[in-house]
Amino acid sequence: MRIEAAELADVLVLTPEPFRDERGLFTRTFDAAEFDSYVGEPGRAASFLQDSQSRSVRGVVRGMHGRGGRGEAKLVRCAHGAVHDVLVDIRPDSPTFGKQQAFRLDDEDFRHLYVPPGFLHGFQALSEVADVCYRIDRPHDPAEDLAVAHDDPELGIVWPQPVTIMSGRDRAAGSWAQLCAALGVG
Repeated sequence: MRIEAAELADVLVLTPEPFRDERGLFTRTFDAAEFDSYVGEPGRAASFLQDSQSRSVRGVVRGMHGRGGRGEAKLVRCAHGAVHDVLVDIRPDSPTFGKQQAFRLDDEDFRHLYVPPGFLHGFQALSEVADVCYRIDRPHDPAEDLAVAHDDPELGIVWPQPVTIMSGRDRAAGSWAQLCAALGVG
């Protein structure tokens, strides 16, 4: 498995190296020892305690979501299909605060992301069906949910396809300016 730093501070891109033959392929999607060695925190991988999966149809946007309080670290991958995945750094003291980066996650190269606490996350399904898997390091607490509109003009996120379906929660999400005010920034 290759592990590389992304442009956003502290975000990692993990790329498995599948073994392919006439049967198909086999790949290890995560290796705790390699992860811990790369981040220099023995036992860090063991802090991941909850796995979740979403299924979306083409054009669906889920996001932009984050967590308040201590935030949450997560591993995100697309197990089936393809998604346009977007991260926005919301850590006021970060050198990449307010910056975003987009990634293509798919079931071809199995690349996935380590997202540390303090990021908004969202994605758009690019394939007919896309299954996204999340492994998080804290139990979900709805009281800590944060959300910013996927089409907030200050963020200017470019979604590659027309948005087809969104949840009511995502349609009602606040603005980047509101989140910055809540974070005491600006």
